[in-house]
Amino acid sequence: MIVVGGEALVDLVPERPAPELAPLVPRLGGGPYNVAVALGRLGSAVSMLTRISTDHFGQALVDRLEKSDVDTSLLRRGTEPTTTALATTGPDGSARYVFHVDGTADRLIGDPGPLPDHVRAVALGTLSLVLEPGASAYEAVLRRESARGRVVALDPNIRADLIEDPDAYRARFDEWLADVDLLKVSAEDACWLAAEDDPMPAVQRWAKRGPAAVVLTRGADGLAAVTRDGTVAEVPRAESAVVDTIGAGDTAQAALLHWLDVHGLLDRASLHAAEPPDWAAALSFAARAAAVTCSRPGAEPPWAAELA
Repeated sequence: MIVVGGEALVDLVPERPAPELAPLVPRLGGGPYNVAVALGRLGSAVSMLTRISTDHFGQALVDRLEKSDVDTSLLRRGTEPTTTALATTGPDGSARYVFHVDGTADRLIGDPGPLPDHVRAVALGTLSLVLEPGASAYEAVLRRESARGRVVALDPNIRADLIEDPDAYRARFDEWLADVDLLKVSAEDACWLAAEDDPMPAVQRWAKRGPAAVVLTRGADGLAAVTRDGTVAEVPRAESAVVDTIGAGDTAQAALLHWLDVHGLLDRASLHAAEPPDWAAALSFAARAAAVTCSRPGAEPPWAAELA
């Protein structure tokens, strides 16, 4: 079982590209939520750890988890409203967000305590590790499950507008690395985290701090994985017609975890022993999965049959 912890929210996306205002369409999302949905659709045993509102949006979020074969036994519910994000897309399909997070249900999650014994990996990231009090609860999960020997995957998925003290967050990120086995980061986020223009030097430094590999997503330039010994595996992006990139990075994270799980590498010893051909194959699968998500509006990850 893979447990994905973090926010579930609603993206409000323009119905169509237009110079004037267009109607907004609600689409279910949130970085960790998208990862859980993608894992379930690909066929991995996955459970979502979060707190979801009992409002209309919240019920829709829960229904979609269940329809995507995601276990909901770790969910908590609250009467507070669902987090929303106003999403806009650029000419290249890239997404930008304005979040409404004050007093919302997902950020009020408490520490769940030790996860069930059958859990093999934990995936965390995005807003859930920024917004208190939930951020401290998820950080406790990260450190405790790492100490118990579980694989910990992290995608910071930076939303800079919500980070009040960038230096404090960067210091916190550096402290997490010793407990992280798989770090996935976009080139843009790596540059922000390192306060540098070139992401690769930072990725190489981070790979020596604990992770078995740091996976760098580079948009049109494809994906790369840098291992602790400095070995680099690279693959090109998979071609597709790009509608928007909402959820593409989340799909890539889920596809990486699914591929490692299917191929018997989702335990700490095996992950750290993986060879460059393993990483290249995992990256190729992740690129194909992300391309499907890019080909349709909103975060709509593929089912396993679409990648067969």
